[in-house]
Amino acid sequence: MTELTAKLIEELQTIDTPTVCNALEVVAPERRGYGYTTLPLVCTRPELRPMVGVARTATIRSAHPSSLKGKEAGQLNDGYYAYVDEGPKPSIIVIQDLDDGQRGYGSFWGEVNSNVHKGLGALGVITDGSVRDLPDAAEGFQMMADRVGPSHAYVHLVGFGQPITVAGMRVMSGDLIHADLHGAVTIPWDVADKVLAAAQDIAASEAVIISASQEPGFNIDRLRRAWGESAELKH
Repeated sequence: MTELTAKLIEELQTIDTPTVCNALEVVAPERRGYGYTTLPLVCTRPELRPMVGVARTATIRSAHPSSLKGKEAGQLNDGYYAYVDEGPKPSIIVIQDLDDGQRGYGSFWGEVNSNVHKGLGALGVITDGSVRDLPDAAEGFQMMADRVGPSHAYVHLVGFGQPITVAGMRVMSGDLIHADLHGAVTIPWDVADKVLAAAQDIAASEAVIISASQEPGFNIDRLRRAWGESAELKH
């Protein structure tokens, strides 16, 4: 399995998430129709570079108080933060809000948790819940959420480390994730080191058509020639 090295992170950060999806259609064609977010997310810091990290998963609720109290609640919280701190880094936290019909009722994310998670090696969060404290969130910490809200209400952890689905993307703990202002995608570990080369080949092919379209007098005949030239690069 490919390891998440500094070199691989840097390579994958040079391309955006739609380009990663395009590349996966070449190196993992069975992944064309799944493995990425299909519902919109609010990206609170679209100017940041793409996140590339290993998934840590969890579930939350916030519309009603937790059934766990005292020691049991403390043990769950302690276990979660220990889980975030363990394993390969950098990480990306992926949290599913289980309050169907009331997702985002309260936010798990704001000034405190963004700083704590950043300190534990996380680059950001992807959640179908809500986020808040946008100006005060940890510097460089990305938050992608279903919505922005003002309160944390009764937000509490339900579990962590299990497979979850956020914004249509199925995620397992330990998955490799690429995310930017467009959304997120999981990258199969066995093809991660092939994504950049595939993306570069696609870009070269597309550049032929784009360049032709910008020529004076561009018309359907020139487009057809460009299609042919582009196709030749793929062989």
